[in-house]
Amino acid sequence: MEPWLIPVYDAAGMRAADSWAIEDQGIPSLELMETAGAAVAEAALQIAGPGPARVVCGKGNNGGDGLVAARHLADTGHEVEAVLLWPRGELSPDASANLARFEGRVLEVGPGDLAGVLAGSGVIVDAIFGTGFSGAPRAPADGAIEAINRCEVGVVAADIPSGVDASSGEVAGAAVQAEITVSFHAAKLGHWIAPGRAYTGDLRVAEIGIPAGAPGEPAAGVIGDEVLGLAPRRRPNSTKFDSGEVVVVGGSRGLTGAVCMAAEAAIRAGAGYATVAVPADLEPIFESKLTEVMSRGFPGAEGRLASASADAILEAAGRAAAAVLGPGLGRDDDSLELARAVARGVAAPLLIDADGLNAHAERLELIAGRDAPTVLTPHGGELGRLLGRDSGQVAEHRLASAREAAERSGAIVVLKGDDTLIAAGKRLAISAGGSPGLATAGTGDVLSGTIGALLARGMEPFAAACAGVHAHQRAGRISAERLGSVESVVATDVIAALPAALQA
Repeated sequence: MEPWLIPVYDAAGMRAADSWAIEDQGIPSLELMETAGAAVAEAALQIAGPGPARVVCGKGNNGGDGLVAARHLADTGHEVEAVLLWPRGELSPDASANLARFEGRVLEVGPGDLAGVLAGSGVIVDAIFGTGFSGAPRAPADGAIEAINRCEVGVVAADIPSGVDASSGEVAGAAVQAEITVSFHAAKLGHWIAPGRAYTGDLRVAEIGIPAGAPGEPAAGVIGDEVLGLAPRRRPNSTKFDSGEVVVVGGSRGLTGAVCMAAEAAIRAGAGYATVAVPADLEPIFESKLTEVMSRGFPGAEGRLASASADAILEAAGRAAAAVLGPGLGRDDDSLELARAVARGVAAPLLIDADGLNAHAERLELIAGRDAPTVLTPHGGELGRLLGRDSGQVAEHRLASAREAAERSGAIVVLKGDDTLIAAGKRLAISAGGSPGLATAGTGDVLSGTIGALLARGMEPFAAACAGVHAHQRAGRISAERLGSVESVVATDVIAALPAALQA
């Protein structure tokens, strides 16, 4: 894995690490469980209010982690109750061992009784399901999860919120809404990928004693600041040609701003120069709006580009180091045909966004025929159109959808969101997110121009996509800090923040 990615595991990877530590390294499983449960107890103490700590336990080893946490909480003098959802005779061997070590109050609770038991809690520990869970919770777990969520009290999840699939972030039924999640050994995909990300709360990773060198590759990585140091830097003898030209193809009446923001972001992100390929009758608008960017007008119908101009646009893009296709293009049939023709013909690395993506709805195989690297930057709705399915299905299955699109297109797919996913073959990166200021019109165009510039500067395409996403998120946060308000951020603020955001 790239050194600038922070490793994230799926359930299979964690099983392999656990088994290796126990079977090959001779570390007792109860010792690992002891350390894990102690970390959960520490987090619970930090948010505990008045009232008993209730630890809701499943029958597997996650329940054992909870029972360790219950014992550690009791050792501090805190009032603690261990709540078993299944009869104690059904507990796993390690969970049973820790039940025997717990000297506090143990309650075996029926499906309809948990709400009353949890009333007045000072903190709740969710230890129902661990990272091996998938699918929708069934009784009694589903009712228990809903009862936990109805309590107005802090919840600490042991390893992962129950109901969240650790390998995908999918939530097929009820899931615990945690204030803190204590993940054991390493973060899991389900902590970082929506919708699971929204249930995780404050993610903390606890080392539990698994030695370094455990087998198995991480399933993905969270992008770190180090990726920004990979971008080639200008030298004293550099020229604008060394930093590359970005050509932005798009624009239509009422949508000129998208092209302008993509082009301005490209030069702010270090491209040597940028050119916009736009409708000829709108070119005076671009000439007046863009000072540092060149423009070339191409004939077409009123206020839009036409497919008849495809060859001329391709000729104009012949010397480009990267191209951005789609911002503000429009969705009429001829504009979409132009997008398909340009996507087929551009020899340089190509980023496709907005209506360039809509031109390939249910036609991803057309992109697979390209020889040069291709980056697609859809939001959920656009990815749904590319795959021919409802956007709600994409939202429920973000990881699977991004991987499918990457496989079918042969492209790098950047599925935008607070958990932006970058999928390319077996490679997967995830944005750390945390930039709500980007939830405003035009910021997607800024991202397109930023990645386009990094491609033009010569970065390896997957790294360029990851660096662009990371810098874009940082720029959103910097903009909000400068303005003192997340809600006041607009796309041009994000462009202005790019120089600071791109610093490694």
